[in-house]
Amino acid sequence: MYTLPLPAASGVVPPAPGAAVSPDDELVAQLQQGSEAAFRTLVERYQNRIYRTVLALLQSAEEAEDVAQEVFVEVYQTIGRFRGEAALSTWLYRLATSRAFKHRQRARARKRFAYFTSLLGFDNQVLHEPPDHAHPQAQLEGQQQLALLLAHIARLPGQQQVAFTLRHEQELSYEEIAAVLDTTVPAVESLLFRARKTLRIHLSLRHD
Repeated sequence: MYTLPLPAASGVVPPAPGAAVSPDDELVAQLQQGSEAAFRTLVERYQNRIYRTVLALLQSAEEAEDVAQEVFVEVYQTIGRFRGEAALSTWLYRLATSRAFKHRQRARARKRFAYFTSLLGFDNQVLHEPPDHAHPQAQLEGQQQLALLLAHIARLPGQQQVAFTLRHEQELSYEEIAAVLDTTVPAVESLLFRARKTLRIHLSLRHD
């Protein structure tokens, strides 16, 4: 899927003497030595998880593919600076959610620009079409209720949306979500509680 050559990097942090070395620790060490095979392993190991996370946030298969690729490009560019303060998976989820929200902001900016230029008469064509919510599961099941749920999830505040997605899409533990968001487990519990409450309210109102 991605075939970028890794640059050689310095500053590799070896594990502490006697510390257990995880498969990801070994992979990071190989990546920081410039191993292309390690980069392919990284992509094979994480591309589905990263893609599904981004897809849940953007709800567009094409955009999710682009953003997932951006994540691995960023890994390629910055792996030499990875110091291991967090797990590799945590770092990747942080990159993925950050890239997804940046992409969404750029898309909204393009839509606003298209709207204002159409009002001013600079162009008669729409410059940017809104995403079409082409979530594979929604297409497969063909249920309006699922599409409605995805739309409401997309409207959740940023951290609530990330916490909800990581919990229910990626099935991360509360501790793992806290690491991704750089917060506490009680804060994650609060985010999830508020997200679920908001979704229940909106979905119940829809049926009233």
